[in-house]
Amino acid sequence: MLAPLARYGEVTGIDLSPELVEFCHQRGFDRVQVGSAYELPVDDGPVDLITLFDTIEHVPDDERVLRECRRALASGGLLFLSVPAYQFLYANNDRVVHHQRRYTARQLRRKLTAAGLRPTQVTHFNTLLFPAILPMVLAKKVQERFSAPDDTTNLTHGVPGPLNRLLAGTMSSERHVLSRTSLPFGHSIIAIARA
Repeated sequence: MLAPLARYGEVTGIDLSPELVEFCHQRGFDRVQVGSAYELPVDDGPVDLITLFDTIEHVPDDERVLRECRRALASGGLLFLSVPAYQFLYANNDRVVHHQRRYTARQLRRKLTAAGLRPTQVTHFNTLLFPAILPMVLAKKVQERFSAPDDTTNLTHGVPGPLNRLLAGTMSSERHVLSRTSLPFGHSIIAIARA
């Protein structure tokens, strides 16, 4: 996400993995450093925007991360984050990618507020594809009860280019609705909160 975000201003990234930070450097993103979301490498309050794309579900103490984001944000600064929805969908795919949890919109709103942030929008997304995703995940969970789990994820299997473009376009089309309202269900949740 570094390249798309760079259109809007100076972008700095952090990652726990030195290998991934080096990969970013090789791609020309010099302002990426090794760091932890528990201790952002900035003073109190200089940051205008923090993005956490599918991040806090991997962290044991998500509330600590949200408090740290609040500390780093300038007054009026924004936090944008995305997380997977619905704990009942937690399956082997989540375990393989080291998810600690999935969320409801209400839980996420509560956590943001407890961290001293003011949620301005908390909404589901990936709503149009959810009716297709839901039975597939539930069927996979049933299968997992009767067979040994493996280390495959939903990214293990290749998707033909035209189908991938169709699915990406379908998911992307929701932005037109989300700019005006929130969606009541979906496979994921996004939130925007102000410091």
